[in-house]
Amino acid sequence: MMFDDTYRTLTTQGESLFKDRGSKFYGYAFPVMTEEAFKAVQLEIRKQHHDARHHCFAYMLMPDKSAFRSGDDGEPSGTAGKPILNQILSADLTNAGIIVVRYFGGTKLGVSGLINAYKTAAREAIEAAEIVELTVNEVYRLSFEYPLMNEVMRLLKEENLEMKNPDFGISCKLEISIRKKEADRITEKLKNLYGLEVKYLLTN
Repeated sequence: MMFDDTYRTLTTQGESLFKDRGSKFYGYAFPVMTEEAFKAVQLEIRKQHHDARHHCFAYMLMPDKSAFRSGDDGEPSGTAGKPILNQILSADLTNAGIIVVRYFGGTKLGVSGLINAYKTAAREAIEAAEIVELTVNEVYRLSFEYPLMNEVMRLLKEENLEMKNPDFGISCKLEISIRKKEADRITEKLKNLYGLEVKYLLTN
């Protein structure tokens, strides 16, 4: 399967509240780029709901959805984290996390009841957030001497590329971000400029 160079993610946090037989399920869906950032949000929500019995979660990271995790936090295995993760998959999202906090209402819901509750709280939190489609970009650093400046700038203008983090000291350095499907073509043009060094940094 060809890797698409676009992906869907959240731009805002969405919140939900689902109730079933006394139990309350608070859902939080939010944009997140790293596991560390997810854990920071998780910590804040744990503080906010310090008296809740369960803080179940799932997240999906990277444009190709290669990093993901879910957790049941004491609920029967597969009844919380997996249904939450499945809602992220159903909405075709990545770089997104969901936490569903449960306050037990005194009545057991059973396996199907739990799955439905966590699934619904997660889905409604996603629906309350704003979803956007972004392109996958590759970031490169360009290094060159001053005599090449005009040629480099002309090429950036031709390809409608923004210059980032310019460092015009003794020699010139700057970063550019290129849409993934255009990266090979544009970097080939750049490399044809004699004396220009092109270094790949990251994909985001």
